[in-house]
Amino acid sequence: MAAIRATFTTRDGGISVGPFAARNLASHVGDDPDAVAANRRGLTVEMHATRTVFMRQVHGSDVAVVDARSPGDVADVDALVTDVPGVALSVLVADCVPVVIAGSRAAAVVHAGRRGVQQGIVTAAIAALRELDDGPLRARLGPSVCGGCYEVPAAMQEEVAALVPAARATTRAGTSGLDLPAGVTAQLRAAGVTAVHASETCTVEDPSYFSYRRDGVTGRFAGVVMIES
Repeated sequence: MAAIRATFTTRDGGISVGPFAARNLASHVGDDPDAVAANRRGLTVEMHATRTVFMRQVHGSDVAVVDARSPGDVADVDALVTDVPGVALSVLVADCVPVVIAGSRAAAVVHAGRRGVQQGIVTAAIAALRELDDGPLRARLGPSVCGGCYEVPAAMQEEVAALVPAARATTRAGTSGLDLPAGVTAQLRAAGVTAVHASETCTVEDPSYFSYRRDGVTGRFAGVVMIES
């Protein structure tokens, strides 16, 4: 069984400044490209990885398999799967749910926002992972917006809950909301992942993490997984 390393970064440890301080890992939010590149290099070193693969996420349901021949970052997907040791897979978030999934010889990362949860990105990622690994899977959900903070219109809540009932929530203000971690957990369990650990940290409430809903202009932190060489 391969050893698998996973982590969720915070805002600490990078060189970005202003609203992106200090460890922004996203290249699409208006940060200095040189700072982003340096932050990404630091993450690769920290993971002891040969390289780190990022996605251009689009809130969809497409999954990419990263193999030894894959040239670099992957566009227009919301999950990555690999069985190549030493390659770190990264998902970038600032309120959406970052999911890392580990098997016995393969691993995946998933970007699970509202639209991705509706479209079944978690289920699609597990299906792709199962092509590489038929053993037991375990999953970790990183910090994200909680159901108490994620207020949505009632019609949107009904639309999501019709597909993922566990995502229905009431905010602390008593309004209609969505609990995406609960929805993702339900989807993982329905797909056969029995070992699921969800962070209790809310990105809106904890300034250690970037939060788009709290700050608007902000950076992105990462969920990262790697099969150790």
